[in-house]
Parts: sequence; C-alpha cells; structure tokens
Amino acid sequence: MSRDKVLHASDDLDFLPRVDNALSRRVNADPESVEKGLAQLVLTIVELLRQLMERQALRRIDGGSLSEEQVERLGRTFMELDRRMEELREEFGLTEEDLNLDLGPLGRLL
Repeated sequence: MSRDKVLHASDDLDFLPRVDNALSRRVNADPESVEKGLAQLVLTIVELLRQLMERQALRRIDGGSLSEEQVERLGRTFMELDRRMEELREEFGLTEEDLNLDLGPLGRLL
C-alpha cells in the first residue's frame, strides 16, 4: 500500500463535530474538577492494585503457603486499606463506581 493511500483522508468529515464535542466534554480546566479528576485517577490505580494484591493473597491462602498469623495480618491490612480508601473517596466526593473507569471498547476497568 502506498503512503499516499494511507495518508489520504476521507471526503466525509461528518465525524469532526463528534470529535469536537467529545473533546469539549473531557477538557475542563476548573481547578476543583482537575483536583477531583486527579484524585479519581490515583484512587482508581490504587484500587486496581489493591484488587490484584487481594487476589494474589487469596491464591496464597488457598495454596496453604501462609501461616495463620500471616493470614490474620493480611486480613487486617486489607480491611484498613478498604477503610482508608472509603475515607479518601468521601473526601474527594467520589463513589466506588467513579473508580470503575470506562475504557470504551475494552469495557469497564474494575
């Protein structure tokens, strides 16, 4: 395929208003919304990592490779992390669903 064919744009530019509308909905320079958006992104990453660590811990528990003390310590740790995440969500006015980002064709993150 020649380079000209790859770079050739379609004569149908009806998609441009949709792109402009999508960009205008996503870009908001209000400092409060920027802070909330950043908090949402950071908390989403922390929640994703928490879920991955919890799954790994459950696999280790099911595999019998942890002592009773280690299992108890993991349980307390995950309960404390859950409590702290709830506090941070409240502080930034976020819900659990706000952390489940929509990845478009890939579906929901969490």
